[in-house]
Parts: sequence; C-alpha cells; structure tokens
Amino acid sequence: MFVRNVLSAAELKFCCKPMLLKKPNNIGYAQFQLRQPFHNSRRSARRPIIEPNPLEIPQIESGPLNASSLVKPLLFTVGVTGVSLAGCVIWEYENVRSHAKAFLRRPNSWLNSHQRRNSQKSEPGPIRQWWDSLRTNEKVFYPILAANLLVFGAWRVRALQTFMIRYFCSNPSGSAVCLPMVLSTFSHYSGFHLAANMYVLYSFMPAGIAALGKEQFVAMYMSAGVISSFASVLYKVMVNQPGLSLGASGAIMAVLSYVCVQYPDTKLSIIFLPMYTFAAGTAIKVIMSVDLAGVVLGWKFFDHAAHLGGALFGMAWCYWGGLHVWGNRDKFLQYYHSFRKDSR
Repeated sequence: MFVRNVLSAAELKFCCKPMLLKKPNNIGYAQFQLRQPFHNSRRSARRPIIEPNPLEIPQIESGPLNASSLVKPLLFTVGVTGVSLAGCVIWEYENVRSHAKAFLRRPNSWLNSHQRRNSQKSEPGPIRQWWDSLRTNEKVFYPILAANLLVFGAWRVRALQTFMIRYFCSNPSGSAVCLPMVLSTFSHYSGFHLAANMYVLYSFMPAGIAALGKEQFVAMYMSAGVISSFASVLYKVMVNQPGLSLGASGAIMAVLSYVCVQYPDTKLSIIFLPMYTFAAGTAIKVIMSVDLAGVVLGWKFFDHAAHLGGALFGMAWCYWGGLHVWGNRDKFLQYYHSFRKDSR
C-alpha cells in the first residue's frame, strides 16, 4: 500500500524547527549560532582571530504581540484555504470535462482522431519521457521537492539572508506576517531537517494520493501548510513568545495523520529498527500526545503547535471526507473506462 519503513515519532519531530528570539540580533537554531567577534585593542598579534559566521543573519524584526495581530493571519488562512479548494475543484472539473468530451464521441471516430493526432506529433524528448514514466504520486512529490531544494539553496546565499528571514520564516511580530505563513512551509535551513521531512512525505504520499487523488491531495497539503502556520502564530501570541518557525512539518503532519486515520491497522516500523512494528493508529496517537505535551508544557525545541495544528487538520479532512465530487469522479471514470473497453 505504501512504504512500510517510516521514521519513528522521535525522528518525525525534526520537521518544523522553531527559532526563538532572545535578542533582536541574536538567534539560536539547530546547527548554527550567531557569534559576535570579540574585539580587544590589547589582543596579542599571535592570538587567532575568530571569524564571523559566513551565514550570519542580519537584525531580525521583533515587536509586541497582541490579539489584534491575529486578524490578518486568520483572514489570510481562510483565503488561502478557500483558494486551494476552489483551484482543486476547477482542476478536477477540467479533468472530468475532458473525459466527458471523449465519452460523448463515438469510439471509432475518437480512436481514429487520436491516432491521427499522435502520428503528427514529434517524438518526445528525454525529459518528457522521464516525466511520463513517473507514477502519479511522484509527479506530485518532485515539484514539492524541487521547491524545497531551491529555497534550501537560497539560504546559502549570504546576500539573500535578509529576504529569507523576512519572507521564508513565519514571524508573528515581523512586518510581513501573511505571506511567510505559506512560504515557510517550503523553507529548510538544515540539510537533515529537509531530508527527514522529504523522506516522511515521500513515504506517506502514495497512500494519501491513492485515497484522495492528486488534486485533493495538493489542496490538503497547501491548506495544511498555512493552517499549521496559523496555529503556530496563535500559540506564540497567546503565550507572548516571539520567534521564527520554518519547515514543512505542519503540512506533512496533516498527510501523516490522514493516512494513519484512514488506514489505522497498517503496520509501520522504525527505519533503523525494522524488527519492531506498530499500528499506524497507535503511532499518530503517540505523536499527537507528544505535541500536546509540548504545547502545554511550553517545550521550545520544536514548533509543537504547528505539528498539532497540521495533525488535527489532517484528521478533520479524513473524517469530513474531503470534497464529495471525488467519489462521483471515480464512479464516472470507472464507468467511462468500462464503456471504452466494451466498445472495442
């Protein structure tokens, strides 16, 4: 059904890293810390000079947090979710309409016209052949991976540090609050952070797309990203704790929770300990319990609020059943293909 070996609950926590602000010019984050060089006029010439970090981050915006600052993020979250669902419906409608046009034609005439069109087309290039050979879940995964790799590379460009901090980190006290709620879900600074997130997404994406279809899966992923960011912003405002967050874990947690609730009896295992297996339904309960404890106890190593928000959204999507048009789409396509087969 889908890849059996997945990351454990502990490994999955390396998904959405919070970056806590202690001072406007000082930030601690996973693999790097800002260190100001120590200057002393009486320093000996033989004393080694401490070089500044090549990825030194400029001053980070910080300001007061209050309830009124939640209005714009809330409206933005509703807007992005609505646009995602509307785009999903339009995408699905166009696919169904294209099938309907072919369905209304006579089988023989459709087949002949199809053969004439193919005879006039030139041989596809290697990239198109590679793309056509991919499975549906891979056609959805690789664009997401490419976007994350592009942002990951941009973090390595020192001239872009100010831009990346402002627009690719969710910061409730920054001047740009809304747009980073989406862009931060494609942003990773640590290579391990990126690899862990993409591995979990790739492992659970086949089951998610098989149950939802590619159109609804993309809509759920985009909606979960902005909703998990809003959950993080809401928590920071409630506890009056400014900070930066980035990572795709909110959206991935939605996919994970959806699959685990949809297939609760599926056996999962830890990647490094494949001999120990556990049910998917049990795994999601443990992961959400850890995130809930992190929210209640104020743990700061991960953005537990974003994790919990994404997981709850994925569960809600599963119980709600998504857009009901997909069930009608599957029935229509099944009838359409059976009609084509009988006509031949």
